[in-house]
Amino acid sequence: MPRNVIFVAPFPSDVTMRFVRAVATLDDVRLLGVVHTPPHGDDAALYHDVVRVTEPTSLDDVLDGVEVLKRRHGQPYRIIGILEAMMVTLAQARERYGVDGTSVRTAELFREKARMKDALRAAGLPVARHALIVSENDARAFADEVGFPMILKPPAGMGAKATFRVTDLDGLLRAVKGMRVGPASPVLGEEMLRGTEHSFETITLGGVPRVSSVSNYLPGCLEVLENPWIQWACVLPREMDTPRSERARDIGFKAITALGLEDGMTHMEWFEKSDGTLAIGEIAARPPGPQLLHMTGVVHDVDVYRAWARAVVDGELDAPWKRRYAAGCAYIRGMGRGRVASVTGVRETHEAVGDCLVEAKLPTIGAMKNDSYEGDGYVIVRDESTKKVEEMITTIVQTMKIQYVS
Repeated sequence: MPRNVIFVAPFPSDVTMRFVRAVATLDDVRLLGVVHTPPHGDDAALYHDVVRVTEPTSLDDVLDGVEVLKRRHGQPYRIIGILEAMMVTLAQARERYGVDGTSVRTAELFREKARMKDALRAAGLPVARHALIVSENDARAFADEVGFPMILKPPAGMGAKATFRVTDLDGLLRAVKGMRVGPASPVLGEEMLRGTEHSFETITLGGVPRVSSVSNYLPGCLEVLENPWIQWACVLPREMDTPRSERARDIGFKAITALGLEDGMTHMEWFEKSDGTLAIGEIAARPPGPQLLHMTGVVHDVDVYRAWARAVVDGELDAPWKRRYAAGCAYIRGMGRGRVASVTGVRETHEAVGDCLVEAKLPTIGAMKNDSYEGDGYVIVRDESTKKVEEMITTIVQTMKIQYVS
């Protein structure tokens, strides 16, 4: 009897479909979908059955979709997805139908950043000081505690979206007023951590992280958001036995235990402060962004999409992983606004990286500039030497240039 696995995948983006394809390859799986927009071409054949919904992030629509699929095919075995904004909804659907997987309590702890940080701090883990701000008085009190600059972000934000720094009290009060902050619409204030920014990824089974990876952001996400011209990069060093990596592994593993994750993938952002101590920015119970996820597979020579699928569906993992390579991704961004007019240095970059090229997405001429930190394109490289990867990343950033026209 095949297992009914319901994948809530609202839109058939390239990234989402990589996960869907991985689940479809598992043994004894009848893949069912709750979608807003069905996939096209060969991907349409991956699903045994699909229910279309109008509001894919709505709990009612997801529950309705699951109910229809249950009536047609029987009890769901798993209800899964990859979008951070839907993790609580998926947990609620699992609870309603008695399906194993991340609980509502755990999903909410990962999603609601203030509660997350409270739980981490209660476990003795280093996190930025924070407060939910619902009034000007709250804002003044938090400013008195942590000083400036400080960070403001949505309480359930993701991917550094709508995150920004304020540098003085006037700016803070203007932001609170402009965002119409109140009891029904709080904002999360955070102490600004100073130092180098990194990430830490795991696949966890039975509450125990089985594999892990560390990356370095060059520079940090907030600086990239504030300076849309910066050609930034992410590097996964080959070396995982450094004191810094071991300390990151220690706090990362403890964070997963504190938040109660059983099976799944995590993505944690952390800082090494100027005094050498580490602090957790935040942690999410989902795969990291697409290029970072892809590089995690590249450096270990594994199919990381299948590894995620095996973890959340089968409760199994082909491990341990050996760190065979270093890898890096340079994001293509530039000064100016408007549409992409031209990209120079492509041939020179290709000649410089040669066989180390893993994947590249060039900016689309005529497309509007992408205001996200991911930019308009990227280049991923891999080598056995971390130093060579870092040198290639520097070459890419210095050689490829993008121009825009209003």
